[in-house]
Amino acid sequence: MKKIWVLTLGMFALGMDAYIVAGLLYDMGKDFHKSSAEIGQGVTVFTLCFALSAPVFSTVLAKYSVKFNLLLALLVFGIANVITMISTNYLVYIFSRCLAGLGAGLYSPMAVSAGSYLVHSKNKGKALAFIVGGMSIGTVIGVPLGLQLTNMFNWRISIGIIVIISGIALINIYYLLPNFKIPAAPSLKERFSLFVDRHVISVVTITICAAIASLGLYTYLSEVIAEAYTSEDITVYLTVWGIGGLLGSIGIGLVIDKFKNTKILMLIILIVLGTSIGVIPIFITTPIIGLIPFLLWGAMGWATQAPQQHILLQNHAQHGSTSVALNSSVNYLGSALGAALGGLILAQGLSTNILIYGAFIVVLIGVILQIVNIIIDGKK
Repeated sequence: MKKIWVLTLGMFALGMDAYIVAGLLYDMGKDFHKSSAEIGQGVTVFTLCFALSAPVFSTVLAKYSVKFNLLLALLVFGIANVITMISTNYLVYIFSRCLAGLGAGLYSPMAVSAGSYLVHSKNKGKALAFIVGGMSIGTVIGVPLGLQLTNMFNWRISIGIIVIISGIALINIYYLLPNFKIPAAPSLKERFSLFVDRHVISVVTITICAAIASLGLYTYLSEVIAEAYTSEDITVYLTVWGIGGLLGSIGIGLVIDKFKNTKILMLIILIVLGTSIGVIPIFITTPIIGLIPFLLWGAMGWATQAPQQHILLQNHAQHGSTSVALNSSVNYLGSALGAALGGLILAQGLSTNILIYGAFIVVLIGVILQIVNIIIDGKK
């Protein structure tokens, strides 16, 4: 179990790095003399490189041992965050976020594969949930911790904590993880061949809708809060969103086991996600109650992945790992698109309510597509 802890520590650093910028927009903007919309593009390039590096580099580096790839990934990730931490130039900041995304995109699927290999079959589910949960815990604990350190010192200290955590994970992997290889990752040809499959396209399109809305809007959550409260309140809302994410990512596995029709379950998740986002402008200024939409948004946003992967595995067993990897990449691609579109909207000087209602409309499109899928599949 010690080896699983080591892999989880790396995922914790990834989760903290992926989501902390959302709370640092204002402070980083002051240092770089850029708007929140421009700083938010750091999230865009991080998640875009995350999405692209996962399928590309896991294939290119398949001939090397898992240990070598994990060490390489964390080394790139750590160096990238050092560059972010010491950067005084906006372009250097953007470059460092690209580099961090490349390292994260290589580490994440490799850590999941390694965890599956290192434990007995009866403990695989627990080990994988633990490793993947490390990313959501990095959001729940790491992001608020980083924001507190930012309030006490500055945002560079928060990034420094990520460097330290990833460094500790790297050292432990070097000493504790054995050298082994896993079956070759799906080739790029296999991955992209699924794009011509109608069912796969319909599933990943819904995934991208959910990601654009949920993760894209999250990038500018601090801007949403700042319009209603002060910057000091951002930590509370980010923490509540993160707690929701932790509950959603862990609890959805139990729900799937009890729910016979995963497509209906996904429809329910999308409806709750859209509703929770849509009511934010109505309830955000209401004490306590105003936190509930953020809790539900976090939970439903993080809960979308497992049902989608389950649907793909049920219908494409012969291409199981390929379809799941594609869905994961598309999820981060959606996050990148959402962050980019959100930045464009804010750059026009528009209200954050436009971001919120835009996200609601994207989820609504996902709901409509999911209903269509259910009807089509019901006729077969």
